[in-house]
Amino acid sequence: MALSSYRLTRYLFISPVLSQYRIRNFSTKPPKYSEGPPPDSVLKPRYLSESSLIRAPYETDLSKVDVAMVGVPFDLALTHRPGTRFGPKELRVQSGNQLRAINQFTNVCPHSTALRVRDVGDVPIDTPFDIIGAHKCIEEFYTKLNLLGIIPISAGGDHSVSLPILRALGKNGPVGMVHIDAHADTGEAYQGFKFSHGSPFKIAVEDGVLDPKRTIQIGIRGTVSRTDYWQFSYDSGMRVMMMEEFYKMVHSSAGIQSVVDEIFRVCGKDQPTYLSFDIDAIDSTFAPGTGTPEIGGILPIEAQMLVRELTDLNLIGGDLVEVSPPYDPSGNTALLGAQLLFEISCVIVESLIKRKSLS
Repeated sequence: MALSSYRLTRYLFISPVLSQYRIRNFSTKPPKYSEGPPPDSVLKPRYLSESSLIRAPYETDLSKVDVAMVGVPFDLALTHRPGTRFGPKELRVQSGNQLRAINQFTNVCPHSTALRVRDVGDVPIDTPFDIIGAHKCIEEFYTKLNLLGIIPISAGGDHSVSLPILRALGKNGPVGMVHIDAHADTGEAYQGFKFSHGSPFKIAVEDGVLDPKRTIQIGIRGTVSRTDYWQFSYDSGMRVMMMEEFYKMVHSSAGIQSVVDEIFRVCGKDQPTYLSFDIDAIDSTFAPGTGTPEIGGILPIEAQMLVRELTDLNLIGGDLVEVSPPYDPSGNTALLGAQLLFEISCVIVESLIKRKSLS
């Protein structure tokens, strides 16, 4: 009963947020940017379809890919509960079981535009028992994608996989980042080891591939081992939006737009920006299947509303990480992850098409 009351209270408080949210006109017109019907993988009944990330067709020939859905089944860098190596597989299962072709609210179908969105499978990791070696494998794979002009959208895996991805995407200069997470992931060495899922963005800044002054971290909360645990975020110039600040902004008269405006202010609209979403940003009521769940988090609807407003960014890729299926036998966390990965894919595709039309 208490849980139901909590949910009701949260949703009642969201009403002013919804009133400020841009309303779209629903119609029977084809999806935005449509270049034809979706591929067969999306049109088949879901119980017959081959499971793939956001139900995109599989493709191994990278010359036929514009946007690559990539699985990164790696979790050796976890500091506590393992299991995210199974994330990509379960995200594919939930995509196949539950996703349809079109985002009903934004009217975007990532499968029917001129962009070829394809599932290219998982990153081949030749050294699964070696963190540094595995990161090198991941970096080499994404470097290849980047050289071919392919935009990557990834399913982790623990959050350390974002480091080699950023190393590949930021080779020609540091990129900005919208980072939605319960944790800042800019910690010091853990138990004497530099590379963990709690430190990728500190290392990315030190490597010169992430611009801290164009990085915003949203939803930070939970307990820490010491008060200066995320001090690097502040010292380097990152914009840290604690969950309490996010809550107040979302429930102000300006609503979700106040958060979006701050993202645009920090990241800019023209410079390259990466979107990284850790599933533990979502309140643990909805996403218990993760390595480090935290209470008091973002609601799924808030996350959807926030991601949908990022189309004006110059998005060069994104990821959804830290889904750990063993800790949620119901599959709900993976379902939530699959839905959010679809939202991320829609916004990146829409961003790319807008950029192409302006060029």
